[in-house]
Amino acid sequence: MSQFFQIHPDNPQHRLIVQAVDIVKSGGVIAYPTDSAYALGCHIGDKAAVDRIRRIRRLDDKHNFTLVCRDLSELGVYAKVSNSSYRLLKNNTPGAYTFILPASAEVPRRLMHPKRREIGMRVPENNIALALLEELNEPLMSTTLILPGDDMPMTDPYEIRSMLEHEVDLVIDGGFCGFEPTTVVNMIDDVPQLIREGKGDPEPFRE
Repeated sequence: MSQFFQIHPDNPQHRLIVQAVDIVKSGGVIAYPTDSAYALGCHIGDKAAVDRIRRIRRLDDKHNFTLVCRDLSELGVYAKVSNSSYRLLKNNTPGAYTFILPASAEVPRRLMHPKRREIGMRVPENNIALALLEELNEPLMSTTLILPGDDMPMTDPYEIRSMLEHEVDLVIDGGFCGFEPTTVVNMIDDVPQLIREGKGDPEPFRE
C-alpha cells in the first residue's frame, strides 16, 4: 500500500519532502509532479527500483530514461556539455524541456540506450520536484507516468493512488500540473535538433 502525501505546490512542507526522499533512498518508487506532467521516479543507482518502473510502464531495454536535475551544474556532472550547448541550456532551464546529451561516466549504463551513450536530462520548473532534488542532493531517475495502452500522462493524484497503490511506495499530491509533454531537443551535436514540440517553447531550438 503506497503512502500519500499532500504537498503544497508553492511552499512544499520540508518535513514531507524529507520523508519522500527517505523513501527514494531506501529503494522506493514515487509518483511526483513536474512542470509538465506527473512522473515516476527512483534513486539513480537502484536497479531493482528501475526494474519496477519498467514493469509498471512495460518498457523494454531501449527506453531512454531521463535524469531530473536540480540545476545546470548538476546536469553538467552527468552529461558532456559543449560551450555552445551550455549557453542554450542556461537560457532555457529550469523549464519543460528534455535535452538528449552525451552521457558522462557517472551515468549507469542500464539507464541509457544499449547502443548509444546518451541520456535525457532536464531541470524542471516545479517547486515540489526541485525541493525533492535539493534534499536528495543528486538527480532522480525518472519517466513520465503514462500507463500501458494510454497516450496521455496521468494527471489526478487520487487516480494515481487508486491505480498504483500496490505498485509504488509514495504518491505525492501536488495538485494539477498539466499533461502536456516536455519539448525534446537532441543536443548530441552542436546544432540542436528539435525532436518533439511540447510545453517548452520550441523557438530557441529551431534551425
